[in-house]
Amino acid sequence: MLPADLDAVLRIQAACYPAVMQEPATVVAARMAVACGTCLVGSHEGVVRGYLFAYPSRLGLVTELNAPFTPARQPDTLYLHDLAIEPCALGCGLARALVDDALRRARALGLAHAALVSVQDSAGFWQALGWRAAATHDAGLDTYPPGALYMVRTPA
Repeated sequence: MLPADLDAVLRIQAACYPAVMQEPATVVAARMAVACGTCLVGSHEGVVRGYLFAYPSRLGLVTELNAPFTPARQPDTLYLHDLAIEPCALGCGLARALVDDALRRARALGLAHAALVSVQDSAGFWQALGWRAAATHDAGLDTYPPGALYMVRTPA
């Protein structure tokens, strides 16, 4: 993901999330800058149609909505903060490709875990990719809409 992708990312975010879950351009741009090696975009038919925001973190920590990324000094987890695919590109394998790329990066970084917060009834999608529900007591989870679920898996 590059700074030039910001407009596409914001367009996709607006197409995929209700206003209460849309994060401002300043936060999105700051995340790109701090985690450029693990924030990804995916194209379909030559147009950016999906993105994945992720960064090195610690197991059990949850990034609050609208909060900056703070990569851990001694990370053990790749935290997937946001995966979004524009509706016109659903079903073309873009989500799986972005997740697979992120997991390859997690393995290359030597991270033992991958974690995320499932929203908008997406737990079934994540379970099909190997994630499972896990406990966390991090207050960041409370910033998500009801039904949000903390999930983990190994990157292998």
